[in-house]
Amino acid sequence: MELYNYFRSSASWRVRIALALKGLDYDYRPIHLVKKEQNSPEYLETSGTGLVPLLVLDDGTKLHQSMAIIEYLDETFPQPPLLPRDALGRARVRALAQDIACEIHPLNNTRVLGWLKGELGLSEEARNAWIHRWIEGGLEVVDRQLAAQPSTFCHGETPGLADCALVPQIFNAQRFNCRLDHVPHVMRVHAACMSHEAFSSTQPSVCPDAE
Repeated sequence: MELYNYFRSSASWRVRIALALKGLDYDYRPIHLVKKEQNSPEYLETSGTGLVPLLVLDDGTKLHQSMAIIEYLDETFPQPPLLPRDALGRARVRALAQDIACEIHPLNNTRVLGWLKGELGLSEEARNAWIHRWIEGGLEVVDRQLAAQPSTFCHGETPGLADCALVPQIFNAQRFNCRLDHVPHVMRVHAACMSHEAFSSTQPSVCPDAE
């Protein structure tokens, strides 16, 4: 398999974690988002979306959107499972993952921040206020969910789909100097995840394209 991704991309890191949890090998294909390599004719032809991550399977089939990729991997390579066996558990894990992937991340990704600065002319101070508002508030929602049903990881004693989404979001929060002392359950789970090799070995600083 080939994974087209960017070392700082939260969505890309989610998939790297899932691949590591499954013990799957892949070829790392860097796409530099800040240098706009995603807009090149070559990558647009390859991806069809101009987005990362993009997973190209052995037969050439292309998958995009990190949550869809991770669920595909979980269905195709079922061990270890990233979703619980019971329907309520799966719903909870998906909801936690979507609290991050749908409610926090899209408001603070590279395209949005670039638009705020370039097209709307927001100052650095105003842009940072935007980032802090949505990351800090969004993580507070996640923290309440984790507090209501505490466990080592987001759901249970093994890492899963929600953890794949949580850890990269904390990386972004730290990168933008967001407040995190108000989300102790989030940070407890984050610490448990980062002690696991699948998370530590795929973090941005160890990627081939890290800067």
